[in-house]
Amino acid sequence: MVLFLVSFIAGVLTVLAPCVLPLLPVIVGGSLAGGSRRRAYTIVASLALSIVAFTLILKASTALIGIPEDLWRYLSGAVVVLFGVFLLFTNLWSSIPGIGFLSQGSNKLLATGYQKGSFWGDALMGAALGPIFASCSPTYFIILATVLPAKPVLGLVYLAAYAVGLSLMLLLIAILGDKLVRKLGITIEPEGWFRRGIGLLFIVVGILVFTGTMKDIETWLVEKGFNVSVIEYSLLGEQEGGVQSVAPSEAGNYLSSEAKAMIYQKAPELVSPDGYINTGGEPITLESLRGKVVLLDIWTYSCINCQRTLPYLRMWYEKYKDEGLVIVGVHTPEFAFEKVKANVERAAEEFGLTYPIIQDNEYRTWNAYGNRYWPRKYLIDIDGYVVYDHIGEGGYAETEAAIQKALKERAERLGMPAPALSPVITPAEVITMDAGQVRSPEIYFGSSRNERLGNGTRGKAGAQTLTIPSNILGNALYLGGTWTLTEEYASNSSAGARIVYKYDAKNVYFVASAPKGATLKIMLDGNVIPAGARGKDVNASGEVKVQEDRLYELVKGTDYGVHTLEIEVVGPGLQAYTFTFG
Repeated sequence: MVLFLVSFIAGVLTVLAPCVLPLLPVIVGGSLAGGSRRRAYTIVASLALSIVAFTLILKASTALIGIPEDLWRYLSGAVVVLFGVFLLFTNLWSSIPGIGFLSQGSNKLLATGYQKGSFWGDALMGAALGPIFASCSPTYFIILATVLPAKPVLGLVYLAAYAVGLSLMLLLIAILGDKLVRKLGITIEPEGWFRRGIGLLFIVVGILVFTGTMKDIETWLVEKGFNVSVIEYSLLGEQEGGVQSVAPSEAGNYLSSEAKAMIYQKAPELVSPDGYINTGGEPITLESLRGKVVLLDIWTYSCINCQRTLPYLRMWYEKYKDEGLVIVGVHTPEFAFEKVKANVERAAEEFGLTYPIIQDNEYRTWNAYGNRYWPRKYLIDIDGYVVYDHIGEGGYAETEAAIQKALKERAERLGMPAPALSPVITPAEVITMDAGQVRSPEIYFGSSRNERLGNGTRGKAGAQTLTIPSNILGNALYLGGTWTLTEEYASNSSAGARIVYKYDAKNVYFVASAPKGATLKIMLDGNVIPAGARGKDVNASGEVKVQEDRLYELVKGTDYGVHTLEIEVVGPGLQAYTFTFG
């Protein structure tokens, strides 16, 4: 009964999840565009049915195995854009060859087109969004991974409760939107500005979904702390006393394996690692660690967000490794150079990481966990269940409390003395930052993601000779000289090339490489970077020597604010990947 109620509440909360919130305009706009509540009912009902059908096919068949996750994004984005085009250009539907034939007999309703409220068009709209809505809740994931395989009927009941909660909330939002529009006296004319505006909104949202930009918005929302999944985890019993109705084992104050199977996901195995570090060359598996408490840390070594969490990981490993904690780093690379084992080994040594690390170069373990973020931590208990999940930085006290709770259970279950659990503290070497004052996003130099290139041609690989303008915009990347752009990085082919970027933050980090070595001269706000603002990789002359494939700290500022960074590349051969900020 507890999970039934949690499933219903999870459906309600999913409306506010980071991966759903940006799509609400499609649901509300779709219903308003028709000027009829019937349209809202159709879209919402088909979305709910799509979630159930998608889940059952996913679990009961091999039909969807091997289909890339991005395919659903492409399909959903394309459908939303298509309907937006039909709303924006109201006569387009009828001009499609063959549509006139559909107007005959029983197909007349379909032939009227989406712009006149086609039932099938509305149904397709809802169905196309089903897979996106279905993947936004930890409760849904638990139903899919644990309950449905073990108890299909009960799993279907919980799945239905989730779909009903989601549908009722969406319907309520659509009805309130309809009432607001009517109260404002806005007329829904086929050729009117309101309807066309909704069509334009559809196109924008569809493009964001199709291109994957929506994921960036989701990540930003999560990083800003807007994540209703925390509420779900609390309801599921992740925090102390969260699920009082699920009976604990008679042996102690912890849940039985049967109860855990109703609440938590079984941790997927480490999938075909590409290499092992700190294991003496021996492979490791989660199965071989059963009986331990395992903290799985998905990271990559050139990620500053990941680097800021490492002091905590080192501290937890030293404090609790003798109490039964094992940390396993899952190194999933963002760039090609991070696939090189020697680079990862060097980074692990520099960061003082002595716990086991696997290389996940092909994203196999990343995908098995359905992950999309660096860093991410999964805590796996003595029975192999994921009992805690944290995205990004922060939440250190909560994470350590979850580790302590899992270790207590392990000691009690094995009849061992209670572990020595010291108070939660902050490591001395932690890099502190105020995320709320960092107003510059991560900037990519490579052609596949250089949408913030301020001069030159974005998204185009190959050589470009660029001139930096006298007036530059904030949060736009400017390159001077001749640069060759690849998908991942930009490389200068002549000496004296320049990089200029106006940022709003305190610290600046630069992911770069130079196979033959490169020297960078760093200027800040028009002057040689002062001693008080030099990052650890800047020498007394205001220069940085780049050769290793890694992240370089350029600016360690004293204040948050707007500053202009200028870099002169003394010789050719620099490979510039990203700027990140803190």
